[in-house]
Amino acid sequence: MNTFFDHGPTDSAARGAWDGDREYTAEDRADTLAGVPEQGELDLAERHALRRVEGLSTELTDVTEVEYRSLRLERVVLMGVWTSGTQVDADNSLYELKQLAETAGAAVLEGVTQRRRKPDPATYIGRGKADELREIVESTGADTVICDGELAPSQLRQLEDVVKVKVIDRTALILDIFAQHARSREGKAQVELAQLSYLLPRLRGWGSALSRQGGGRAGGGNGGVGLRGPGETKIETDRRRINARMAKLRRQLAHMSTTREVQRDQRQVRQVPAVSIAGYTNAGKSSLLNRLTNAGVLVEDALFATLDPTVRQARTPDGRSFTLSDTVGFVRHLPHQLVEAFRSTLEEVADSDLILHVVDASHPDPEQQLSAVREVFAEIGAQDVPELVVLNKTDAADPLVLKQLKAKEPQAVEVSARTGEGVDDLVAAVAAALPTLDREVRVVLPYERGDLVSRVHAEGRIVDEDHTGEGTRLHAWVPELLAGKLEEYAVVG
Repeated sequence: MNTFFDHGPTDSAARGAWDGDREYTAEDRADTLAGVPEQGELDLAERHALRRVEGLSTELTDVTEVEYRSLRLERVVLMGVWTSGTQVDADNSLYELKQLAETAGAAVLEGVTQRRRKPDPATYIGRGKADELREIVESTGADTVICDGELAPSQLRQLEDVVKVKVIDRTALILDIFAQHARSREGKAQVELAQLSYLLPRLRGWGSALSRQGGGRAGGGNGGVGLRGPGETKIETDRRRINARMAKLRRQLAHMSTTREVQRDQRQVRQVPAVSIAGYTNAGKSSLLNRLTNAGVLVEDALFATLDPTVRQARTPDGRSFTLSDTVGFVRHLPHQLVEAFRSTLEEVADSDLILHVVDASHPDPEQQLSAVREVFAEIGAQDVPELVVLNKTDAADPLVLKQLKAKEPQAVEVSARTGEGVDDLVAAVAAALPTLDREVRVVLPYERGDLVSRVHAEGRIVDEDHTGEGTRLHAWVPELLAGKLEEYAVVG
């Protein structure tokens, strides 16, 4: 077995990989120092063996330390191929894959990366490197390889044939976590639909060897001359059943989304502003919702702990009511099957009046999280919704990183959902960012119209209130629709 070393890029290594006929310029040196790989560096990196990433193995003293596991922990080796960016970016991506694997209930034994111009079309990492990966699997006793990317069905099969253990990709891992965490009927249906969409092109079959119907005599009911044959194969039967199940799930989800739309329409008719809490997975969205509304939703230091949306009512300091909804966390390269399956849930974000974009300021690469979430916003049509960036976990963040984030996002609010620091500033920022109330009203509402008084309190902003012999005197700012219902009770002065 080959010995693996960390071949980090250096000036000398980069210069040694240059074409001898080409002069090494100051611009080239700037690219090298910035971590931009050159042609020769790529050639050199591809000749080297797989690079082990330190600190990736799961350290467990008790198997109960990892949640959501089966009776036996799967022992996995992580494999990453990076085609752009720097080695630090590749390592961060593999560390995130490690978190995903542990959330799914696996024990990570080893992590390796390879630098390539593009993944190998046959085995993802190349036949020679696949043989080296098999040696790592054998030496560690792993039973699964997880690849940091979405592999084609042929790549999965051929890599499994070489390493001799189960191979899954990043998409399958995320779908598995979603399947473990889904609790509501809608969430389970959404996850099942996403899993079936992923599984359909990856079904394996052996042609007519698994036929369910045999050929027959002429006139024997198999179609007659020219139409006799093996009939429907098992893989065709599986595809048909999966397509039928997917159609049924889509009908169920359409019915569930209708209920959600009715609830959303009722809030819009009442002119109650909607605020969505969105962001990268494990950024602290549920903790922030609990801090703002005492919602009591599940909070856990795990990826995708929240799948089922939670909507709670909150109030601004001046008494105006609005709704806060916690949404499923996003992740880099979120599988498109999940975006499609969870579209009805994600519409809560696209239809909101304001998005609280929560960022984990203590993460090694929070800027990458920002851009990844905004890509999902664009995919679900939420890119034009007003956005308020919330830098969470400031109590654990590097002050220099916070300063850099504030320079790029000047309007961002710094908070710590754990300690409560900065939450008052966030509430004030939310109040200022909500849509303005259109009409100023001065009314005297009879005491039998307590329903209108309640609506003014819920939907408007009270400037002055007094109880008189005629009724409740109110001076308030309210939405246009409610102002029309109050016109008959208007007073002058």
